[in-house]
Amino acid sequence: MKQWVWILFAVVLLSPLTGPGPADAGPPIRIAYLQSDIHQLACWVALDQGYYQAAGLDVEVAGIFKAGPEEMSAFAAGELDMGYVGEAPATTAVANGVARVTVLAQVNTEGSAIMVRKDAPVKTLKDLVNKRIAIPGHSTVQDFLLRKALTKFKVPQSQVQITVLKPPEMIGALSGRQINAFIAWEPYPAKAQIAGIGKVLLTSAQIWRNHPCCVLVADNRFLKERPQEARSLVKAHVRATDYIDTHPEDAVRIGVKYTGMDTETVRLAIKNVNYTYQLSVEGETEYVNFLTRLKYIRVPDVTAFVDRFIDQAILAEILSP
Repeated sequence: MKQWVWILFAVVLLSPLTGPGPADAGPPIRIAYLQSDIHQLACWVALDQGYYQAAGLDVEVAGIFKAGPEEMSAFAAGELDMGYVGEAPATTAVANGVARVTVLAQVNTEGSAIMVRKDAPVKTLKDLVNKRIAIPGHSTVQDFLLRKALTKFKVPQSQVQITVLKPPEMIGALSGRQINAFIAWEPYPAKAQIAGIGKVLLTSAQIWRNHPCCVLVADNRFLKERPQEARSLVKAHVRATDYIDTHPEDAVRIGVKYTGMDTETVRLAIKNVNYTYQLSVEGETEYVNFLTRLKYIRVPDVTAFVDRFIDQAILAEILSP
């Protein structure tokens, strides 16, 4: 009998040492981000500074994508748990039933610009009448920004030629005079300036102040099955975003590390981006209305869609005193 008592005592004594830890909570959290997209700097900061590990998370970079739709396809295939991605492709994918994700935090607002050739006699948007302007794709935030700018500055859309180009091709097309202007997200405007090819005609802040751009999303199944880990990752994201503001030079270093770009370009690109985790519900609502009007998506009730698409509870809990 005494032998069994000692065995039981040993089990009780050792159980706190062998109990489940953070790594036992489940398989690694599979995250993704967009390649060389300076908007998603907070993700790189969290990786570089070890914020995910500090939050007790086992995080694996499961995808580095060239474009948002590619990342949303990976979500649809069940290959990702959380990701940094443009709000536009996420909205379109969810509205069209391609993927099931929920926005948990903002990543940035603003951060795009309309660029023209450095030597072009273009001072206002009206100077681009009958000219060719490149956008990265239909239903993108940049598509909306250009249309919004044309309306704001009273230039009929029928008086400009809109063409679609991938952002990496835009600077060469501008230099070669195949296009007269382009609108893209950072770092492409900064790259055009540093190369001596382009100049800023309008920043997106001048077109639509504090417009939503990139977001942190979670796969709905992951969010349901592992809510505490999702919450912890959002908390790490908040910490990383604050770090960008308080350590600007180190943020530039991390941007250079993860993009391979030169310091001057990264520093200039970061200046045009507003890094924030505060959710832009109003901005998303305006964007969904835009997509619905153009029939890019079909959303019977815009308010209901936005309420489902954006979960404000986790961030509110983290930020509550």
